[in-house]
Amino acid sequence: MGSKKKEIALQVNISTQELWEEMLSSKGLTVVDVYQGWCGPCKPVVSLFQKMRIEFGLDLLHFASAEADCLDVLEKYRGKCEPTFLFYAVKDESLSDEEECLSHEKDDGEDEDVVSSEKTCTLAIIKPDAVVHGKTDEIIVKIQEAGFDILTHEERTMTEAEMQLFYQHRAGKEVFEKMVHHMCSGPSHLLILTRAEDTKDVVTAWRDLMGPCDPNVARREQPESLRAQYGTEMPFNAVHGSRDREDANRELALLFPSFKFSEEDIEAFQGTEAEGAAGPTEAHCIPEDMN
Repeated sequence: MGSKKKEIALQVNISTQELWEEMLSSKGLTVVDVYQGWCGPCKPVVSLFQKMRIEFGLDLLHFASAEADCLDVLEKYRGKCEPTFLFYAVKDESLSDEEECLSHEKDDGEDEDVVSSEKTCTLAIIKPDAVVHGKTDEIIVKIQEAGFDILTHEERTMTEAEMQLFYQHRAGKEVFEKMVHHMCSGPSHLLILTRAEDTKDVVTAWRDLMGPCDPNVARREQPESLRAQYGTEMPFNAVHGSRDREDANRELALLFPSFKFSEEDIEAFQGTEAEGAAGPTEAHCIPEDMN
């Protein structure tokens, strides 16, 4: 019974304007899952929220859900079918100057686990099907020969919670469970890719190197692409790439939470500049389709 109470308290349902204002005045970061009455809140993210609150604490991280039809402030989100999350940040004014200084020092790169780049980056995943067939090294060589710089390279077996959130735009579709199961079936290799500034945009260049999503189509249309050479059939197409720059930033933030984006990427990801401590800052994220 105790665990049930914790699960209920994890995500507050906002049903009135008063509760909305109270939640958004909370110090720290508040994440609001805006849902439609006919489909309900996004269930796959609940386990991830629980993990994050355990890791980061309860004081400065808050999760809530709100039905778009119940609040006038959410009128522009009514009738949408995509999962929608709103992020509101309120600075804690009680943070001492000394604590702020320590925080900035850590952000400046003293933490060895923090990866940063001043260049535009994208996520590349060598999927479990290519890894299990021993093709990882070959693919990495081809990535480097194509002019990409590998900023970081990590072997990892994905968790179900991560992949449910990663593919949340496909939740409810027949392919959803198959994709989640495949990505959790064994180790993947996660890479953060960059390119020289005077070359093609890194997101577009990586998608061109991967080729069409379906390996059979790739073999017909782009026989030299990675999916044509190493993929077999859907969803075993060897590699993953973000659809566009916004999607790349979202995926990197999910799988590499300590990654520090360039200023240009931050502006693209947030859409608008932060308003500072004068009031809550809202960032709107609707996951895009991905190959």
